[in-house]
Amino acid sequence: MANGTDAASKDTAYFGVPWEEAYGYAQAVRVGDTIYVSGQLAHDADGNLIAPAALDDAGKPRDFSQIEAQMRATYKNATKILARFDATLDHVVEETLFVLDVDAAFAVAGSVRKEAYGTDRPQCASNLIGVARLAFPEQLIEIAFKAVLGER
Repeated sequence: MANGTDAASKDTAYFGVPWEEAYGYAQAVRVGDTIYVSGQLAHDADGNLIAPAALDDAGKPRDFSQIEAQMRATYKNATKILARFDATLDHVVEETLFVLDVDAAFAVAGSVRKEAYGTDRPQCASNLIGVARLAFPEQLIEIAFKAVLGER
């Protein structure tokens, strides 16, 4: 392979939600000491969206009041998938938040991130990017992570 890895050197993790099979991807892939976590969202163990946004007649979110609840659940899912590799949010070196409304996300992101990471200054690079749409109409946020194991 062009990146110097092969399937045997990858360790993958899944939640068992329907879209993993439908889309064909792993929730996370570990290569060496690096864990690449696919965009996480607010879902329960059965794949049901937590705190789904109410939709208007056009099928778009009517408001963004559920973004904080979705963000909290998303960090919890990230914590669960990282744990499959004996990692925690402390191992995260970069995160990218994809959101439908930057202002709504920015208004709650500071407190939610500090709570999730357990510190007033999370030790990771962070990007907050506004997008036109996410995978599910009721979804307001998705967060991708890169974590590195080893000594810090």
